[in-house]
Amino acid sequence: MHSALVGLGLGFFVALQLGPMSLFLIRSTLRAGWRVGLAIGAGIAIIDGLYAACGAAGAVAFLGIEPIRIGLGVMGGSTLIVIGARTLHDAFRVRLGVEGPLEIATPTRAFVASVAGIASNPTTIASWAAIFAAASTAGAAGTTKAAILLIAGVAVGSLGWVSVLASGVAVARRGLGPRAMRLADSVAGLGMLGFGGTLIYSTTRDR
Repeated sequence: MHSALVGLGLGFFVALQLGPMSLFLIRSTLRAGWRVGLAIGAGIAIIDGLYAACGAAGAVAFLGIEPIRIGLGVMGGSTLIVIGARTLHDAFRVRLGVEGPLEIATPTRAFVASVAGIASNPTTIASWAAIFAAASTAGAAGTTKAAILLIAGVAVGSLGWVSVLASGVAVARRGLGPRAMRLADSVAGLGMLGFGGTLIYSTTRDR
């Protein structure tokens, strides 16, 4: 139980950090509602749990192979840039009065986009590996059972935060007008472009 509680806290507070997928969740919830935001959150939580498992399994060594590391990093950054560009495009379409259907119009499509977006940043595995090393030192992941409980706790904790975030944004959207929606699209789009560009630069600069 101690390991599960530690994982729960880790998953919650790691997910609490503002990142590109948090921006994506906020923007999509504002545009399409709570169910779409929750679907994106579920994708984030699943990948957090899988990457936590990869970190526990020692997958960091796999990322030490330079062609793989560079390829995955560039792919991840490119995915974020594409999502960011589409989000900015939506902001301008609304401003011009020619808004079309949302790219993320259903929970299923939102879930798939979320998984693709967060899974494309494999450097997250390294972060979870460091966290698992610290947790093992503290006795929270010293056995196979404890590691499984810790990983499950991470996924549940992550899902807990993204559910809170999606619910809060869904409530707030009721009082927001078109200008606030455009602002949300612009901020989210620029943020994802920035995160994507940074990921590509940090992946390739030491070649």
